[in-house]
Amino acid sequence: MAEKRDYYEVLGIQKGATEEEIKKAYRKMAKMYHPDLHPDDPEAAEKFKEVNEANDVLSDPQKRQRYDQFGHAGVDPSYGAGGSGYGGFGGFSGFSSGDGIDLGDIFDSFFGGGMGSRSSSANPNAPKRGSDISVSYTISFMQACKGVSASIEVNRTEVCDTCNGSGAKPGTTAKTCTECNGTGQIRFNQRTLFGTMASTRPCTKCGGRGKTIDTPCQTCRGTGRVQKRQTINVNIPAGIDDGQILRVAGQGNMGSNGGQRGDLNVRISVKKDPLFERKGFDVWTEIPITYSQAVLGDEITVPTIDGNVTYSVPAGTQPDTVFRLRGKGIQKLQRDGRGDQLVKVTLEVPKNLTKKQKDALVAFSEQLTEKNYEKQTGFVNKLKKFTDDLKKNFGM
Repeated sequence: MAEKRDYYEVLGIQKGATEEEIKKAYRKMAKMYHPDLHPDDPEAAEKFKEVNEANDVLSDPQKRQRYDQFGHAGVDPSYGAGGSGYGGFGGFSGFSSGDGIDLGDIFDSFFGGGMGSRSSSANPNAPKRGSDISVSYTISFMQACKGVSASIEVNRTEVCDTCNGSGAKPGTTAKTCTECNGTGQIRFNQRTLFGTMASTRPCTKCGGRGKTIDTPCQTCRGTGRVQKRQTINVNIPAGIDDGQILRVAGQGNMGSNGGQRGDLNVRISVKKDPLFERKGFDVWTEIPITYSQAVLGDEITVPTIDGNVTYSVPAGTQPDTVFRLRGKGIQKLQRDGRGDQLVKVTLEVPKNLTKKQKDALVAFSEQLTEKNYEKQTGFVNKLKKFTDDLKKNFGM
């Protein structure tokens, strides 16, 4: 068996961490390695499994106490010398000697019922949390900016209405298994070098459920659960971004034996917008202006996610100049404040000029001097110096 990492190391916390610190560390690590964010990464999936295993132990006071005292062997029966678990004693639940000593009772007193068949996790009727549901949902750019209430349809497991979850045909009931007396497990003795050892295995008659159904419900075929199409109302917050996952607690598949529901994980897809582009919480847009607007200045209409605003373009504005509108960007997700809107103006050069327009433009250009073209004048001076240096140093 591969050597397991220390659970505190897995979550990146100290051994004396508080329950709140454990919870915070788990959320951070689970989010980092969640399979929905790494769908084709087996290494991330393995780390996610490792993080969940560490949290399962450290968030449970009893399991944590056993882990702190005995390490992995205190919480994992399969861990130990040669994979036998608990320091090589195997995964037995009790040991009967000629004197009638049952080591299962001894381990129960030390581990709080954590050994073999006496563990609460072995109870077939123990509450079990339902599985999560993952769906994708597409919204518009503006809905991502403003937030939206969405009705999302999902297929999820529900209680069978015909048998009310019993699994038995109406008018009949499930019976306690006569083979295991409702425990879901069969206890048997094995002779070993250490003496007679008691072990357990799932009951084959009831499949470990502890109950048998002579006449199953025809609707759910004895499972007590059915798949139903349900509509879930989900509040998608303002500021959510493309690819982010929204977790809706308690809206997944139903649990068993009174266990809580799983969660609904909604992966958000945001459509591209013809006017806006998102960068973080800032909004970018490009607006073309004419030559005369750039030269003389003008008031232009700028679209924002709050509606149109008027902006004064100063005279002499150069191509690709970016103006910033503070606080006109996207609401920061679950935080106060908004990003900015950045407006990039692009110069549109006129095409298809008439002869009259060309003549007017030539006449206008002839009236301009070097003072009107600072960048061009600077470039010409640099080019002249470059040419003179080539002639002087290289004879070119």
